[in-house]
Amino acid sequence: MPSWGAKLELGYALAGLVVGFIVGMTGIGGGALMTPILILGFGIPPIIAVSTDLLYAAITKCGGIFNYARRQLVHYKIVGLLLAGSLPSSLMTLAVLSGVEAADVIEQLMNLTLGVSLVLTSVAVFMRQSVRRWAQQLSETQLGGRLKQVRPAATLVAGGILGVLVTLSSVGAGALGTAVLILLYPRLSMPAIVGTDLLHAVLLTAVAGAGHYQMGSVDTALLLSLITGSLPGVFAGSYLGSRLSPRVMQPLMGSLLMAIGLRFVLAS
Repeated sequence: MPSWGAKLELGYALAGLVVGFIVGMTGIGGGALMTPILILGFGIPPIIAVSTDLLYAAITKCGGIFNYARRQLVHYKIVGLLLAGSLPSSLMTLAVLSGVEAADVIEQLMNLTLGVSLVLTSVAVFMRQSVRRWAQQLSETQLGGRLKQVRPAATLVAGGILGVLVTLSSVGAGALGTAVLILLYPRLSMPAIVGTDLLHAVLLTAVAGAGHYQMGSVDTALLLSLITGSLPGVFAGSYLGSRLSPRVMQPLMGSLLMAIGLRFVLAS
């Protein structure tokens, strides 16, 4: 496998800086931005971009887990239900990918899945508050009580869908996972939802990334360049983000993700 990361290492580090800054400022997952930048901006093949970004996401998000766990904001039972669905579906997806020899088929599949995941992520960004209010109101009705009985099974199925999307596109573990938890567990506080989703996202992207690494599609030089740039970007973005209104930033990010997602869908 050619080492794409050996080229333009400064450019990759700058890309990591920009994405890290945006993630720190808005809270939007890095995979939704980094993978399209690598494919569209640097011309990296989708399989290399997705594979490398999975490990990039696992590493960069890992540090945030401990703070949430220390504050008891991680619901491990929910994480277990999500993983019971996402890990098997991720491993099955990896098995299918490893059995496909036609590179153009894999590229088309990844581009389409990436586009769909980005569109769904943009909808989740736009609708987050509305979904939360609707889910809280529904939970107080008789129907909400009935739905609560099937919630474990729904969580497992949602995890299975996320496992496929994340493994094929590196997108979905963050914003989509948060939207799922808001819908299924409306009584959880937002910090608890974020902490629970974060642990699931790290474990899922780590397993999927390891699978892609075994396939030989992870560029370690590219990965190191991205991480080098992203760490200071996240710190700077977090500092500025606390001073900006999410009512301004979230619609902007949602619109950007929708535009990029539609571009990938139409190109497929």
